[in-house]
Amino acid sequence: MPVKLEDRPIEQVREETVDKLIVNYSHAIISAEAFERRLDEAMATDAHQQLVDLAADLPLEADPSYDAKKERSFTPNYSASEETEDDKLISILGSNVREGQWLVPKKIIVIDVVGSAKLDFTDAVFQHQHVEVNVTNVLGSLEIFVPENVNVKTRMFNIIGSSENNAPSMGGRQAPQITITGYSILGSLEVSVKRTMKEKLVAFANSMRETFGMEKL
Repeated sequence: MPVKLEDRPIEQVREETVDKLIVNYSHAIISAEAFERRLDEAMATDAHQQLVDLAADLPLEADPSYDAKKERSFTPNYSASEETEDDKLISILGSNVREGQWLVPKKIIVIDVVGSAKLDFTDAVFQHQHVEVNVTNVLGSLEIFVPENVNVKTRMFNIIGSSENNAPSMGGRQAPQITITGYSILGSLEVSVKRTMKEKLVAFANSMRETFGMEKL
């Protein structure tokens, strides 16, 4: 006997609805406007029946090919290649940036003195589940961007400085965990998400449309 709809985990029902919306949008069965409107509603509601109703009129279901593409797009990247050494990001009276598909070592040392630095983990390739970022920030500005499926902890000592961790840490037990340690003197540290989950879902849906030769949203 199937489990009652209202007894199923709400996030599982939401994921199934979003998958169905993406599949049908990618085949041009619903318009871009309808897809984005329904996606907004799916992300906002916690009502089981409302989630099911959002995709009840759509004929296509997710298949193994879709599941594989989604897995590649949303699972944090781990590399089994040769381990890289600890990395240093030094910015003294200047600026320094790490972004794109860079290999993340186990430990990153950031020295920011009267400068600006940016660590962007959005598209990074992780080699370890646990990553430490050790910060020395004196009169500097450090920005750290992470995807929503990575967990972040901050253990900063601030002297007339500020540290803000705005990342939601929604990753599961197998997700990468970044621990930020160190101190900030008259400096600032901000951790935030560069792309929200909705933005990532829309980008993925558009990539699926392009696979079928459709125009993107």
